[in-house]
Amino acid sequence: MNKPSKIAFAGLSSIALLAVAACGQGNDENTSGSDSKNKKKEVTLVSTTDVPQLDPTKTTDSTSIIVTNNVFEGLYRLDGDNKPTPGIAESVEVSEDKKTYTFKLRKDAKWSDGSAVTADDFIYAWKRALDPKTAAEYAYILQDLKNANKIMAGDAELDELGVKKVDDQTLEVQLEAPAPYFLGLTSFPTYLPLKQSFVEDKGDKFATSVDTMVFNGPFVLDKWQANAGWTYKKNPDYWDKANVKMDKIDVKVVKEISTGVNLFEAKEVDFAPITSEFVSQYEKSDDYKTRPDARINFLRFNQKNKALKNKNIRKALALGFEKQGITDVILNDGSKPANFIVAKDFTFTPDGEDFRAKYPDLQSYDADAAKKAWDAGLKELGVKTVELSMLSRDEDAFKKVSEYLKGDLEKHLPGLTIKIKQQPFKNFLELESKGDYDISAAGWGPDYQDPMTFLDMWLTDGSFNRMEYSNKKFDDLIKGAKQQADEAKRWSDMQEAEKMLLTEDYAIAPIYQKGEAYLQRTNIDKLYRHPFGADMSFKWMEVK
Repeated sequence: MNKPSKIAFAGLSSIALLAVAACGQGNDENTSGSDSKNKKKEVTLVSTTDVPQLDPTKTTDSTSIIVTNNVFEGLYRLDGDNKPTPGIAESVEVSEDKKTYTFKLRKDAKWSDGSAVTADDFIYAWKRALDPKTAAEYAYILQDLKNANKIMAGDAELDELGVKKVDDQTLEVQLEAPAPYFLGLTSFPTYLPLKQSFVEDKGDKFATSVDTMVFNGPFVLDKWQANAGWTYKKNPDYWDKANVKMDKIDVKVVKEISTGVNLFEAKEVDFAPITSEFVSQYEKSDDYKTRPDARINFLRFNQKNKALKNKNIRKALALGFEKQGITDVILNDGSKPANFIVAKDFTFTPDGEDFRAKYPDLQSYDADAAKKAWDAGLKELGVKTVELSMLSRDEDAFKKVSEYLKGDLEKHLPGLTIKIKQQPFKNFLELESKGDYDISAAGWGPDYQDPMTFLDMWLTDGSFNRMEYSNKKFDDLIKGAKQQADEAKRWSDMQEAEKMLLTEDYAIAPIYQKGEAYLQRTNIDKLYRHPFGADMSFKWMEVK
């Protein structure tokens, strides 16, 4: 995810979630506030970013993915243990060769206009994503479907996609090769169903406001005001509404972490993310919590820039900053230095071996090696100085990390000047997607539980490559791994591809694997957080 910020971006949590439950009403107890509001089952959340895009086919960022996850539903959705649990699909039969999935859809699954959710809605949405006219950046995530890659390459027609309607409530899906993560993948936005007649009737206005959307998830979007916030309400037409406990969830856009902490202290909110300056104050409190994450924050080096096209310059930048200071001092939220792009403690072989076991560290801080590469790069370019811009986001933590990187790199690489370009999240995504930057302080949250979610974005001309990186050997390794039936060989190919990306090409520079520190009162229960796909699920959430 781009979750640039998964992400999408999904590096620093693009949603800073603060849950309000009738606080500030004279209740001094460590509870969520008045009984009257609890009985209404209402909470308020605060996001550090606005919602850039709510068309599931075009969604790429983690904030939008959270919203679509809660107002739409795919064949499956992730449960509290991050396992796929049936959604619109009531059941599934998988062929012996694990390449054909036959889904039986629920007869009581409805859109918020009262019409039935059918097999046609999935077929339309998937073909729409693959249609070049849609220009969906996440079209490639459908590549496990038979003929999807050929369609994207222009070598097959949309009607040749490996999906067909058996009847209104039966959907048959054929895969190119066995994909053990496929059921979990069907919860991702690009796999969500869309009602064709509604989408085509709204045209370019589809999903630009609550009035131009129709929903099939546990919640509907009741209000949405740019840069202010949005409101979820329980969907009365949802097939499993009996298990949806919340009636209303308000979300407000608040970028400053300190503001959230102040609201928590004022008992106006029940959940607030915190960063380093607040950890010592709260780490002994019962309200203080941390959680590990699989998101990776990293620097993109855009090879459209002449200096960054030089491998020695990229190597110098990749090795020229100390990561421990970022994680332990600036963030201090459980984040750990990352010398890799595939997250640690994220994917494992059948015998339990972490993907990281073979190459635990691929790109470590080394000031001497960085200076040597820098001097060689300057000589090759025939220059004495290099000036680069760094695209970053305007949230607190991003500002601090970017300033740290600028200072450390300029200290270790004489002649380097970095100008930081802070942008609101939506603008950041637009500029990065256009390749309008030199260095981008980016991030990626995994879309599904497999190393490939971190690796195939670097394919030549990949939708999320965004920096003109190209290496045929890397492409061959990744494409081969996608078709490899031997799991051990597939694993090895992906490990070698990652090593090539980071230690031979220095195409990107990993910074840290995200952790999260936050304050949460004990009355909030079953607010599920996921290490891949959508960051949050509200379906089972309760305020006790």
